[in-house]
Amino acid sequence: MDWTWTAKRRRQFCRGALATCSLTMSACAGSQSILEPAGMQAASIAKLFWWMFGGGALVWILVVAAALYVIKVQPGERQVRKDQWLIVGGGILFPAAVLSALLVYGLSLMPHSRLNEQADLNVNVAGEQWWWRVQYETTEGEVVELANEIRLPVDKSALFNLTSDNVIHSFWIPSLGGKVDMIPGRTNQMLLEPTRTGIFSGACAEYCGTSHTFMRFRVQVMKQQAFEHWLTHQAQPARPPATAAASEGLRIFMSNGCATCHTIRGTDASGRLGPDLTHVGSRLSLAAGTLPMAPASFVSWIDHTRNIKPGADMPPFAVLGEDKLDALAAYLSGLE
Repeated sequence: MDWTWTAKRRRQFCRGALATCSLTMSACAGSQSILEPAGMQAASIAKLFWWMFGGGALVWILVVAAALYVIKVQPGERQVRKDQWLIVGGGILFPAAVLSALLVYGLSLMPHSRLNEQADLNVNVAGEQWWWRVQYETTEGEVVELANEIRLPVDKSALFNLTSDNVIHSFWIPSLGGKVDMIPGRTNQMLLEPTRTGIFSGACAEYCGTSHTFMRFRVQVMKQQAFEHWLTHQAQPARPPATAAASEGLRIFMSNGCATCHTIRGTDASGRLGPDLTHVGSRLSLAAGTLPMAPASFVSWIDHTRNIKPGADMPPFAVLGEDKLDALAAYLSGLE
């Protein structure tokens, strides 16, 4: 086989390498990218990644250069002593020096990731199967609960207390920071400080069961004043139904067992098994990031729960029929 490194083959190789790099780097942007940081902790992780990438590239270039030198520049009879120094220097000493420098740099970042007990905000997150229970602690000591959505003020530190009462989950918002496991019987903590506003994606990074892949959530980073207004609104009870259809939806909700699993503050619904629905209509998504927030999504979710999220504890309520499902959706989507 002819391995001559012709100009044509060089051009083909370069085109292939560029295409591969383009496809690879196209996945490094978006609301769930570790390489497009929106928080102090994520910026440190991205910086460490690029230094490690550079160090690995240096080692790779040296090894490839040494191989090309042996094959192309000085083929034929070998000089043992010279080759030994090439192997020791390029294969042992240089990689060891690069990896040691990267280790020291990585360890130097660890003190900056320590938890700050004087965080501006405390957020409790519990991993459920398969959704997220989120609780905010206000300055007045009141606990505000919602589900599958987190909102944070920009340029303020937030201390997350992470728990689970079922299996091991892993809490991860790539654009804001690293991941931390949620272990039954233990509370782990994570400190995040967003540096720009926007909507970012989070997920469970530890396989936790049948619907692990449907355990997503949204994080909205807001200006401080907007966040305070939002949190104050979330602490309020649900507003009464505004239409006849919504009133009928409330009646259906209370008479078909929904209130035994869900809480709607301001009503007699006080169930704790499922998500708090007090202001569910104001959230960015439904069913832990599985469906867009819209009345039609409520109908689909209630009618086909276990088709959308296999293994979910909530049973489907197709028996209600189309009219009652529409009324129930009108009520729930109006809880803003």
